[in-house]
Amino acid sequence: MTETDIATQAADTVGVNEATVLAIIGIVVAGILVRFLTMAFAPSLLKKIIRSKNLQHKTVKNSDKALGSAVGALVSYLLSIQLVNAVEDGSTTYVMPDILITIMPNVFQFIIALALVIWAFRLVNVIQDVVLILDSDGVADSSDKTLISALESVMRFFIVFIGSVFIADAIGLNLTSLIAGLGISGLALALAAKDTISNFFGAVTVLLDRPFKVGDWVVVGPSQGEVIEINLRTTLIRTGIDTVITIPNANLVSTPVENYGKRRWRRWQSMLHFDLNSNPDNVEAFRDDVLNSIMENSATMNEDSSWCRVSDISATSIDVSLNLYWDVQGGADERQEKEKFLLEVMQLAKNHELRFYDNRIRQQM
Repeated sequence: MTETDIATQAADTVGVNEATVLAIIGIVVAGILVRFLTMAFAPSLLKKIIRSKNLQHKTVKNSDKALGSAVGALVSYLLSIQLVNAVEDGSTTYVMPDILITIMPNVFQFIIALALVIWAFRLVNVIQDVVLILDSDGVADSSDKTLISALESVMRFFIVFIGSVFIADAIGLNLTSLIAGLGISGLALALAAKDTISNFFGAVTVLLDRPFKVGDWVVVGPSQGEVIEINLRTTLIRTGIDTVITIPNANLVSTPVENYGKRRWRRWQSMLHFDLNSNPDNVEAFRDDVLNSIMENSATMNEDSSWCRVSDISATSIDVSLNLYWDVQGGADERQEKEKFLLEVMQLAKNHELRFYDNRIRQQM
């Protein structure tokens, strides 16, 4: 008996003939060849379509292997369907057992679904570049960061959901029976997933009502910090000591949220203490110069509500109170403008020969 006869007998034993084996090998080889061809030509094609360098780097370099696997598996899947149809139509050329007829297309379908899920997950980062391209100034401000975070969370959710449906179908799960089973046990599932559902609707509420956005400094119950990410289930806040607090979105619906980022202005009050023996005329001139400085400062607002007044005279000092409103975007800008203003106040006091009260000097006397 020749080797060919042995191979043919072994194939017949498992329910396939030599022609079927060759056809299956051809299907696999065709899929592999298409995969490598896709990996070779997809980058150049995508680069012609996509002009942005960042998008090219993320869609071409990071996704060509997964995309090639999906396209190659798709070709093998279509060819396997043709082979299965030929066997089911009573072809005398190909012979396949029932289990192989069922499994072979599902294997390629599973590879397609898995490769597309991987490819789609790698494309989530493209959202940031697309938003920046559509933005007029091309700079990601706090509103853009909130939109990017929300879109990325939604996209990941749909990728997992749709990918799970295709993978479940590929491994032979009956989706109709599965959905019917979920309907029967829907109450138990809802009770088990009530926290997840509450967090999801909490995220929707946050995105629609927009009580805060990425970059805002908020106080939620005992926690406070900068919002760094808004997801479908949780919101992440970075505290002043650089730790990250994870807050379920359901809590944001029922808990008051104090948002420092929505302040129209930042009120600042201070008290200056001058030596009791200071010249009243010099104090008055100093007061007027400070008021003029507030009025002319581009970083202040509500000038009519700002003041610099002698508020008290104690046994040790002359007290001058300050009240003004900063028109700045963040804490760093406020600290910078406050420093500049205080240095200017010190210089004005020096120009008017005013000395700040020092309790240590008074005690030594």
